[in-house]
This record gives sequence, C-alpha cells and structure tokens, in this order.
Amino acid sequence: MTEHLMILTGASRGLGLAVARQWLQTSGHVLIALARHPDASLADRAQQQGSRCLSWALDLADAPAAAQALADWLAAQPADAFASATLLNNAGVLSPLGPIGASSAAELSNALRVGLEAPMLLTAAFLRGTEGWSARQAGAVKVLNVSSGLGRRAMAGSAAYCAAKAGMDHYSRAVALEEAQRPHPARIVSLAPGVVDTDMQVQLRAGDPAAFPDRLRFVQLKDAGLLDSAEAAAAKVLAWLDRADFGAQPIADVREG
Repeated sequence: MTEHLMILTGASRGLGLAVARQWLQTSGHVLIALARHPDASLADRAQQQGSRCLSWALDLADAPAAAQALADWLAAQPADAFASATLLNNAGVLSPLGPIGASSAAELSNALRVGLEAPMLLTAAFLRGTEGWSARQAGAVKVLNVSSGLGRRAMAGSAAYCAAKAGMDHYSRAVALEEAQRPHPARIVSLAPGVVDTDMQVQLRAGDPAAFPDRLRFVQLKDAGLLDSAEAAAAKVLAWLDRADFGAQPIADVREG
C-alpha cells in the first residue's frame, strides 16, 4: 500500500496535461488519464519515473458510461491497494461565445454534460468505489474539482460555462456536508486555479466583441503578462491538493491561499 492513485479528466492538453506530467514525476504514483484523445507520451513518462499511467479514451459527454467505467475499475481493486486516492475533475467545455440564444441545444448540452454532469457522476462513482478502502479510513481520499472565477462572477457570452462552474461549486459544498456526517469522510474542494494560458484563453481572446463584451479584458491580461502557464498553474493545484487543511473549506481559489 505505497502507491498513490489519481484519476484525472481532461488529461490530454492544457492544465490537465500539465498536472498529469507533474504527477507522474514521482515514483509510486498511479494515474488514470481520461480524455477523448489520450496523450501517448504519458505512459512513456510514467515508465521512466517509476510510476504508472492508464489512459482511457472516453468522451465525458457520455457521463454515465464514463462513470460506469470508473466504477467497474474501482470495484476490481483491493481495498488496501493505494495509500491515497484522488479524483481530479478538470475537463470543461467553453461553448461558442455569445448570447445563449445563439448557441445550439447540442452545444449547450455538451458544455453542461462535460462540465457538470460528468464531474458529479464521476464523484458519485469514486466515493462509492472507495467506501471500504484503507485510504478512506486514513483520511486520504480526496476530490479536487477545477472550478473558475466565472462560476463565482457571471460573464456575458459564456452562460453555459458559468453555470457549469457555479454548479460544480455548489455540489462540492453539498458533498462536503454529506461527507462530514460519515465516520471516514472523503475531502472535497472546488478550486479556482487562477487565469491560465490555455486554448480556452485563446478562444476568449478571439471572441467577437459584439457577442462577447469582456473580450478586451482577456486580451489585456495576456498583454500584461498576467496569465499563468499551464505548468505553473498545475504546480499550484497539486500544492493545494497536498495541503494539510485540504477540504477545510470546500470552495477555494489559489490566489487567496
């Protein structure tokens, strides 16, 4: 029972890929990397560092199937297989920028399925699957949801993304209350990682100013050098995961701690 498990969504690019690479730098770390198109280099990196990586090609828009795959895998693991277990819900989708009426039903549904339904279903499967684990008894089972300032401050032109992140925050609060009643609670945090220079930021800066009034703010953040690289943001997320007080407050921001 010396290995440490992380289940990570959106592990193929941006912040998720940076988290995956940094997690795998430590011997004895095990990563289950969920993405529609897994990054093949992660397995080689893991082998070089004495860690392990399992890549699952899954579309989180089909959240029930993803949650069932996780449930089945967890059920096959011995209860004392891992010293700790973490679910890190990172994947998200920014639907086309503009008024909600300009987005198709499919685009809005996809953003909410990936950004909110999948994290909820995966969290439920993860908590059920680790219920009897030794790591749970040791207080070493955690859920870290990658949230956003946009879940806490609305922005015109991105209603679905704002809704998904606000929902992520609030379900994290509810789960924290539920777990507090259990003899061996899992710990959960919905963490805003700051402003990160990823493909999503590129999409925001390329938005039509007529449909996306806040576009200029994101251009200015980039021009002023105020964006974290994915690697810097990943380091902050993993440092938060390691905090002794992780879970004391279910809603957090790396810029406030």
